[in-house]
Amino acid sequence: MKNEMKRKMERGLPVIGTFFELGDATAVECIGLSGMDFLVIDTEHGPFDVESAMNFIRAAELRGIEPLVRIKDQTRSSVLKMLDVGAKGLIIPNIETVEQVKKLVEYGKYYPVGRRGFAPTRCGGYGFVEHAAADINDYFEMSNNETMIIPQCETKECLDNIEEIVSIEGVDGIFIGPYDLSIALGIPAQFSNPVFTESIDRILNACKAAGKFIFIFSGSVEAARGYIKDGFNGIAYSLDTNILVSALRDCVKQIKA
Repeated sequence: MKNEMKRKMERGLPVIGTFFELGDATAVECIGLSGMDFLVIDTEHGPFDVESAMNFIRAAELRGIEPLVRIKDQTRSSVLKMLDVGAKGLIIPNIETVEQVKKLVEYGKYYPVGRRGFAPTRCGGYGFVEHAAADINDYFEMSNNETMIIPQCETKECLDNIEEIVSIEGVDGIFIGPYDLSIALGIPAQFSNPVFTESIDRILNACKAAGKFIFIFSGSVEAARGYIKDGFNGIAYSLDTNILVSALRDCVKQIKA
């Protein structure tokens, strides 16, 4: 269950992914063949739930791309089940308080970091794969190391508490949702506004000081390059739906030219 995306970031390499909205295992395979490092199965805005996410995770494993899931809410069930079916990391939306994040760690990390419930589920080969069939404490340690809890900073309250949130043991990184964060700051999509850029710098500096990874959504290649230059570890570039439509439109335009 090694998390190759995490290994790359630990070596100082940026990782690139996209949000998965197309809803088909073949689409997951194609994204895996593109050279991207991860995809985010979006169960917050997308129509997917645990069983469909499990099939997408299988396809991701087949093509060597790390499957992350943006869960639909902060409940124990949402955290537990997506990890049990094999998600390598969870992005958790609408975070506001330190207490919410502590609960997420409790739900998502095994003893001694948290209180994740144990069962011989898919993520451990139903108890038959090598890393799950040996000592249970070794399995807990590996799972805690390889699966990531990533709160999403998209509210003013999360921003206000960011230094304390990133210091919590069991938090592996932060994902910035720039659109919702800009809305929360009263400057919708004003990404060059000093209020927004200073907020991004604050989150970036907090993550770096705490030794945690930092991810951000980018809607353009130019912005993605800038974020990597600034020191972001991971870029979620666009949505697979948008990439598909843009590529097809470009094909039509070129053919008709």
